[in-house]
Amino acid sequence: MNKIYTPAIFLLFSLLSCKKETPPTPPPLEVPIVRVLQQDVKLESEFTGQTYGQSDIQINPRVDGVILSLNFKEGGLVHKGQLLYTIDPLPFHNKVTEAEGRLAEMQARLAKTKSDYEMMEPLVKTNAISQREFIGAKAAYNASQASINAATANVRNSKIELSYCNIVAPISGLIGISKVRVGDYVRPGPASVLNTVSDLGDVRVRFTMSEQEFLRIFREMSKKDSDLKSEAKSISILLSDGTPYPETGKISFADRQIDPATGAVTFEASFANPQQLIRPGQYVKIHVVTDIHKDAIIIPQRSVIEMQGITQVYVLGANNKVEMKEVKLGPAFKDSYIVTDGLTASDKIALGGTSQLKSGNIIAPQTKEWAPGKAIN
Repeated sequence: MNKIYTPAIFLLFSLLSCKKETPPTPPPLEVPIVRVLQQDVKLESEFTGQTYGQSDIQINPRVDGVILSLNFKEGGLVHKGQLLYTIDPLPFHNKVTEAEGRLAEMQARLAKTKSDYEMMEPLVKTNAISQREFIGAKAAYNASQASINAATANVRNSKIELSYCNIVAPISGLIGISKVRVGDYVRPGPASVLNTVSDLGDVRVRFTMSEQEFLRIFREMSKKDSDLKSEAKSISILLSDGTPYPETGKISFADRQIDPATGAVTFEASFANPQQLIRPGQYVKIHVVTDIHKDAIIIPQRSVIEMQGITQVYVLGANNKVEMKEVKLGPAFKDSYIVTDGLTASDKIALGGTSQLKSGNIIAPQTKEWAPGKAIN
């Protein structure tokens, strides 16, 4: 019986083995491919800056007294010469009255001494009076004239102090929240600030730059053929919510010295502010062009593979075969890198993103369009 089944089993296995087929070759891996770009690249440095009005003028009292009235809307626009605060003028009216009374007294004295002097002048010539009496009358007349000058100045000063009871806007602009209210007592002094008026037609932005960065930019701009001379003067800003400010500014000046405490130099730039979107005290991001690379080779950052400090990319070759190639990278530009060595403008590279891609693979390239800072389609 075993002899009967053995040939049959052998025949069955033979038939099964004949049905096995070679597995089909998997299709080439689809990999997104981009072209290496060559273009001029303007590299920007970012700094933190603070905004100021074109003019930020503090309102200080010039006489002491009680605030009687506030004659403006806080946070609103005021015009040059507009009445802002009124200080109780009664004490200063009294001073004016006293000064005017003193002046009248001096004028009466002047009239008497003048009359005495003029009366004695012909008498001294005939020796009707002594020379001593005449000299005394002349001295009294001169003293009265000097007293008139002093009294007149006192009246003028008293009237000026009275005028300081009406505090007016020194410029047209936006006024802030008042630091005093009706009934508060104020006095002159740098610490006694009533309010601040800001001219927001233009705004100023101050920011600091490290000494090393300043020296590098200065040396680059000093070159005869430097393209940075015009570019570095034009700057842009980002607001606190990350949106770009629509107006472009220009650097007005740099401070005369490097701050020894921070090792930085302060710059100031001016911006137009037609919509008064920027207010004093805001913090913004300053973008300044600090370097220019002509005809730079740039590639997307996501195409770069870094292993043990070596940066590489997959380069598409003949017959859709990719080979890994080492490259040297320069500074970053938006979401790309500047390549200083290893690629040419005619190269095409893989975006990567898959561990299945290996050097020597034959792929199905999927060409993508890209530009720095824009999503790859």
